[in-house]
Amino acid sequence: MQYKNYTIKTMDKKDVDIAIEWAAQEGWNPGLHDADCYYTADPTGFLVGLLDGEPIATISAIKYGEYFGFIGFYMVKPEYRGKGYGIQLWKAGLKYLEGRNIGLDGVMAQQDNYKKSGFNLAYRNIRYEGQGGGDFPENADIVELSSLPFETIDICDQPMFPAHRSHFLKCWINQPDSYALGIMKSGMLAGYGVIRACRMGYKIGPLLADSPELAEFLFLALKSKVQPSVPVYLDTPEVNQAAVSLAESYNMDVSFETARMYTGEMPALPFNRLFGVTSFEIG
Repeated sequence: MQYKNYTIKTMDKKDVDIAIEWAAQEGWNPGLHDADCYYTADPTGFLVGLLDGEPIATISAIKYGEYFGFIGFYMVKPEYRGKGYGIQLWKAGLKYLEGRNIGLDGVMAQQDNYKKSGFNLAYRNIRYEGQGGGDFPENADIVELSSLPFETIDICDQPMFPAHRSHFLKCWINQPDSYALGIMKSGMLAGYGVIRACRMGYKIGPLLADSPELAEFLFLALKSKVQPSVPVYLDTPEVNQAAVSLAESYNMDVSFETARMYTGEMPALPFNRLFGVTSFEIG
């Protein structure tokens, strides 16, 4: 079947707002300033499908380093689904990331479809919902990330992700309507976390720490920045049982879950230090 008036192009920075808005309509609850940081991760990694010039489908295919990529924002307007437009965009995204180990966070019901494209289930990510507020923990080792050299934060982050993401990280920890905190141990940065404003409430992510105790200090410090009764979300990798226990110990409820899948081997990350995923959309 030919689609004479259907074209695929790389998004401009302003076009990424389309994907963010559609994500909000799908109930994904994006951050208020996600578009700027996502675009920074890979300015040529956002694709849009246009039918007679009208955007009807989106996908992100983010290149990290030389060997890793991440798929997200795969959406087709409801009235155009099942007509072949989405799969063309999907193939374009995969082609852009060809030769890399590609990750994604997909809804559980779509696992079989992703398997057809060579993705295999690694583990589940579970989104927990709770409330903000609470007291800032009495811990002198908690610091504002802005007080530290960026290189210190970057070095802490690098082992926790399959490839360097320095440009994205610099934007992420400095975005408006957010708080970014670190925790020190023996003069070294032993973890950090970011809480950012979303369409509804706030999301914590990433949340990285050398131990469950340090992660809890950071978690409490971050959610104390938000007014009580305001929703707070934490996306935990199920492979870190301590992360799941942290969410459950503060009476957070499961609100959503994804299937983390890869085309290659699951990256050998120190999951015992990963308590909160940065983003379901770009990893």
